Amino acid sequence: MSLTTIVRNATFEHMLDMLRTQNAAKVDVVAPATALRARGGAIQLSGVEPVVDDHGVTLVDGLYVPTAAADTTIAAKLGINQKYLRFMRTERPDLFDANVNGLLHGKSKRTAEGKTSVIYPADSRSFLLRLFRGQDGEPGVLRAVLSDRFGMVDNLDLLTAVLDGIRQADVEVEIRSCDLTDSSMHCKVYSPAVERLAPTLLASYRNPFADPTLEADRQRVTTNLDTGRRLAAAEGLGYKPGSEPVVFAGFRFSNSEIGSGSVTLKPELFVRICRNGLTLPALAFRKVHLGQKMEGGTISWSQDTVKKQLDVIAAQARDHVREWLSPRFLADQVAKLEEQAGAPVTEPHTTVQVLKRELGFTETEREGVLRHFIAGGQTTAAGLANAITSYSQTVADPSRADALDDLALRAMSLAR
Repeated sequence: MSLTTIVRNATFEHMLDMLRTQNAAKVDVVAPATALRARGGAIQLSGVEPVVDDHGVTLVDGLYVPTAAADTTIAAKLGINQKYLRFMRTERPDLFDANVNGLLHGKSKRTAEGKTSVIYPADSRSFLLRLFRGQDGEPGVLRAVLSDRFGMVDNLDLLTAVLDGIRQADVEVEIRSCDLTDSSMHCKVYSPAVERLAPTLLASYRNPFADPTLEADRQRVTTNLDTGRRLAAAEGLGYKPGSEPVVFAGFRFSNSEIGSGSVTLKPELFVRICRNGLTLPALAFRKVHLGQKMEGGTISWSQDTVKKQLDVIAAQARDHVREWLSPRFLADQVAKLEEQAGAPVTEPHTTVQVLKRELGFTETEREGVLRHFIAGGQTTAAGLANAITSYSQTVADPSRADALDDLALRAMSLAR
């Protein structure tokens, strides 16, 4: 379990090193449900064929500790309440074992005649198991229990494909931030060569991270402290916060390797002064992971099949990059936002309470957005959007931070 699986606000180089390390430890197999048995809150695999790949022969049988994301997939596949399953695994592993094993292996009894009577049949399905090999004699990591129809697009492959698409588009870009969790990867990109004035969107806006408390919140969720210090030092970039109302064309992309996910690319406007990212979710491109049913044993798609799939992603990324990182696209989007950005917010406490109800914020999120709204100094609809996208930088869960950024522009329409 020593393999690092979560980082927040990492540099591109840090992310790339992590993905390469993870790729070397990955094992993917399709196995029958009866090959899985819960033991002490972990999953024991038995009777699974060894994996033969570039790393040699790897024995798959052994003990694997589920991640929190794996708990979600186990709960979904077995029809167990997710919250209850996680409670059992951490607090009552004996009940975790009993529930999981009962659903996977069924129940039988011996009759008086010495015959076996099946009361509940064993699960007849096969699952795709995404694993990390155990290291130094430690148990491995169970990343997910998925359908045997799940089509895999690994994070490192997606990152490579998107970078290839950027290269083909011949657009100057910088990767400004990367996040990695047990369940997903998120990368944010912008073009320093494509910028636009947005005087209404950023009118009177102060960098909220000039407040040491809010800056400490952001650095608290940054995995690499050196990266956090570098980000803090970069604020303003040579001009006083708020003195140059400039936004840059950008986009972000994400991937899920473990189901209930997809490859997603979406445009955003990057406010460099405080590193806010106003995403445009209505224009997002999303490709759901689907695939043909896989046979049992080791997963070994042909290199030609994998290459064709990634070539399509690279081509789609290239086309979107050309569109989203063009001066014309940025000008059109800024013009639309400027039309509603200046709407006054005269009752911020009431308005943020409305956001909580309409957009599904938690109480903690409501309080955080209000603090950033006050610190930002914009008593307008744009101030609401900027407050959400600055607050999201202090949220530890990258997937939730991404979802909050998607809600920022909707919040502008709720200004009052």
